[in-house]
Amino acid sequence: MDKKDKNTFYELDQHAVLSEMEKCGFSVSGHCMALNSYENRVYDIRLEDGAHIVAKFYRPGRWSMEQIQEEHDFLFQLRDAEIPVCAPVLFDDGTSIHEADGIYYAVWPRTGGRITDEFTDIQLGMLGRYVARIHNTGAAEKCSHRISLTGENYGLKPLRFLLDNDFIPGVFIDRYTNAVNEVVRLYDGLSAGVPFHRVHGDCHHGNLLNGNDGFFFLDFDDFLNGPAVQDVWMIVPARDPHGLHQREVFLDAYREFRDFSNSWLALIEPLRMLRFIHYAGWIARRWTDPAFPHIFPHFGTDQYWEQETRDLENQLEYIYSKKGLLPDEYRKIEEEPESDLTNSDFFWDM
Repeated sequence: MDKKDKNTFYELDQHAVLSEMEKCGFSVSGHCMALNSYENRVYDIRLEDGAHIVAKFYRPGRWSMEQIQEEHDFLFQLRDAEIPVCAPVLFDDGTSIHEADGIYYAVWPRTGGRITDEFTDIQLGMLGRYVARIHNTGAAEKCSHRISLTGENYGLKPLRFLLDNDFIPGVFIDRYTNAVNEVVRLYDGLSAGVPFHRVHGDCHHGNLLNGNDGFFFLDFDDFLNGPAVQDVWMIVPARDPHGLHQREVFLDAYREFRDFSNSWLALIEPLRMLRFIHYAGWIARRWTDPAFPHIFPHFGTDQYWEQETRDLENQLEYIYSKKGLLPDEYRKIEEEPESDLTNSDFFWDM
């Protein structure tokens, strides 16, 4: 993002948003409310006929036009397959992306509904079938411009940015670096041979709305090429007995429409760790955004990096204790004798 685009994005206000909507042919009423979004700028806009639209202004420098177009094309394909997603509106010129002052933007119809804190088994069955159908569409063609969920993209690149820009205090550099390298080694090994295709990528509870018409899948901003289990674990993330039951219910329904190998579940804990790493790198890359130091006041402190490092180390210990590679009822590998391991067995200087 160059300085001009950066300043324009940071200074984007409701007057500029309404002006752009009018240029696109929308009859706006003047009501414009900013919605919660750290990454992009998103606004709820009421039209003169009482209807609402949602305008999303993409952060410059994150996605190219081609990458955003692939997101939209995927949404159109899912909508045409009668999967409940919120697809962007086509402008009068037949496109779904416009640009203003170096900022790409798109418009969506507003989707009503609430976030569900706890899914019932019936709801999990519905979601399992929907996600399988999303993945069937996702596997139908390849994504050329979006990134893939690899150890390099979600582990090593964030680590390099954190190190190159001195975000990690010196006392934690070796421990954190060793943990990240081990996570990447583990994930890359376990994901070898696992099919990658287009997935939602950020399919947590907050991106699922349940309204009068049922569930809607929202916010494909992070969609990418990745393993199917990425969308599975984010909907059913817990690993306690209740969480494992929910995962079973979800996968039983998923398999009505698409195959899913139990061996892929071994990726859940490494994926959980890669999300920690990717998230820290994401905050660091946005640190010059005036909003981020206020949103994440503890980022960069010794306390923050102590917790981040411990979380990775504890997660590795969980995995290597044989609890985390696969839940007991899924494990097909031969158990090895237990041994007394310490952190020195898990980490080393690269």
